[in-house]
Amino acid sequence: MNRSSFAVMVGLLLLCHLVVAAEPVRPNIICILSDDMGFSDLGCYGGEIQTPNLDALGTGGVRFTQFYNTARCCPTRASLLTGLYPHQAGVGHMTNDNGLAGYRGELNRNCVTIAEVLKGAGYATYMTGKWHVTRNDTANADDSAWPLQRGFDKFYGTVRGGGSFYDPTALCRQNTFITPVNDSEYQPETFYYTDAISDNAVKYLQQHEQESADRPFFLYVAYTAAHWPMHALEKDIAKYRGKYDTGYEAIRKARFERMQKLGLIAEDAQLTTEPDAWSKVTDKAWEARCMEVYAAMVDNMDAGIGRIVEQLKKNHQWDNTLILFLQDNGGCAEGVGRQSNAKAAAKLQPLGRDELQLRGAPPMQTRDGRQVRTGPGVMPGPADTFIGYGRDWARVSNTPFREFKHWTHEGGISTPLIAHWPQGIAPAAQGKLYRESGHLIDIMATCVDLSGASYPELQNEQTIKPMEGKSLRPAFSNLPLTAEPRAIFWEHEGNRAIREGAWKLVAKEGQPWELYDIAVDRTELNNLAAQHPDRVKDMAAKWEAYAARADVLPLGGWRGRITSSELNKDRRFVLKAGEKLSKQQAPAFVGKTLSITATFDTGKARNGVLVAHGGSLQGYALHLVEGKPTFSLRTTEGLRRISGPDAIEGAHLVAVKVQQDGSVSLSIDDKIVASSKAGPMPVMPAEGVDIGEDLGGTVGDYKSPNTFDGQIDSVVIELE
Repeated sequence: MNRSSFAVMVGLLLLCHLVVAAEPVRPNIICILSDDMGFSDLGCYGGEIQTPNLDALGTGGVRFTQFYNTARCCPTRASLLTGLYPHQAGVGHMTNDNGLAGYRGELNRNCVTIAEVLKGAGYATYMTGKWHVTRNDTANADDSAWPLQRGFDKFYGTVRGGGSFYDPTALCRQNTFITPVNDSEYQPETFYYTDAISDNAVKYLQQHEQESADRPFFLYVAYTAAHWPMHALEKDIAKYRGKYDTGYEAIRKARFERMQKLGLIAEDAQLTTEPDAWSKVTDKAWEARCMEVYAAMVDNMDAGIGRIVEQLKKNHQWDNTLILFLQDNGGCAEGVGRQSNAKAAAKLQPLGRDELQLRGAPPMQTRDGRQVRTGPGVMPGPADTFIGYGRDWARVSNTPFREFKHWTHEGGISTPLIAHWPQGIAPAAQGKLYRESGHLIDIMATCVDLSGASYPELQNEQTIKPMEGKSLRPAFSNLPLTAEPRAIFWEHEGNRAIREGAWKLVAKEGQPWELYDIAVDRTELNNLAAQHPDRVKDMAAKWEAYAARADVLPLGGWRGRITSSELNKDRRFVLKAGEKLSKQQAPAFVGKTLSITATFDTGKARNGVLVAHGGSLQGYALHLVEGKPTFSLRTTEGLRRISGPDAIEGAHLVAVKVQQDGSVSLSIDDKIVASSKAGPMPVMPAEGVDIGEDLGGTVGDYKSPNTFDGQIDSVVIELE
């Protein structure tokens, strides 16, 4: 070999060595999830709450402006952990078992968690905080869907959902229930759950450095802040005294303006419906205190994240750790704890050292034996209070979007996502806003991509559903996630949506589809459905296909189904205005001829429901439409209706008969005025019967509750 050839070979070997050396070491991954927070609460997303540690992560990383969760805590956790849509993982609603594949209330065995996948690739796996993806959350229950059995090496937290921050319900270390006073590994001077989640996360990082420093780790930190109750330490509340005395509108307007300056929303964006006027609030001190405590809860969480960051730096793991921060749903408008429970309780006894706090909401007591208080005038913060911050402050949290937790409009599903990774985010992308849409399903795909792990097709002899998401790695270089716009889907409690590119199709339960161009109307104020019927039809068809393949159907399945043994065996029901029957009490009409007779006086009413049985997927309703008696029948094939030819006034007897073959006749005062082949109805609805209104999911193409303001003498339902 001549010198020239030898030099070339040496050069090539050196180049190969440099290429290999340039391959990044697999990153540690920390996923941090907060609870019941709105899009604008963080400082780096426009809020006035002090979040310097998260703001610093945003400044040094990437902030996503259009990232999405699933609108509720349990489904979000299931989707984040598995990379699937929540129904596919078995948690389409909450942790109750409704007997349907998408609604079992527990992670199924056809999914794998991030911890299971990364553990297989040599990662150490740790979790602190809220699990809430199992229906088995009591002592001696089946723990097969608890963290340690789903891939985590170490766990400290709560297997259940919300509860006291001073005495959490279902608190565990590993697989063992503990209490704040009998936990031998963690005894702070003052127990506060947010601190406990942060401190135990720091402890796991310290232990990792001592025990497994040669391995990368995955750490899942799932805070309960800022979920009700509004519990915070006085030292944190003190920072915010007087901060919210100006009221809802002023705080919301200031956030809106900051968001525009930051570029999070367009300069010509419009605010949605205002909160109730602060000037009309009778107890301003109480309302302001609710938000002061909420802010203190977020502040404390941010301080804990700062301690996690500090420990990473001490361990020399900061540069190669990807930190992801996001929220499980939008601001919470639930009225929990906002009504007084001032009625004196029986004499209470302190809980023993090993005695578990069994309740997560009132009625309950503190560990030292005091009654927990709720309602106006009870200043939130201490352990003996249990109060939510209410709809109007939730609207502030969700600035500038519509709706709240539960709904699939932007206020329910929009979350900040902060991604920070010094070695992995390109300098040109650091501190920038990323405007392409993403979803929780992308977190698993990102972890698999960055870790080099193999996502399994089979695990424990069970077929594993394929990942649904896309890796976020391109976003770390400010590149598109996909070559073509992809469709992303939602369903929760009948609220549903699909986003494809800039277009979003969305509907509330039982309501028609709305269409928005998110590129110019992120606040969903200009419904374009009427202008683009073909687009609505195309996107709705895609949503239906998703719902069919992803275990979303039946659409009312989240309410549960009943077995034949639970069905009411009665054949005749005589009902009055305002009466209701549960799904178990309702007429079991499947396979029978159904007769409905309503005796009523219209008075001045031109519209309204006389009787409704069912909801937005299955059911029937007899109602007035501009004075015309109308029978609506809804099945999986759609909505059919027949109406009388003329409007009626005064006292009448209107009857409907639905034969087993689906033939329907409508009579007014014993005279048949319309007939049609509209049925049959092969499935019992998930909802019950309402007389005089239709609550919840609606059967007909009207808005709930569509109350009938005339006089209903009786509604008789008979089965033959």
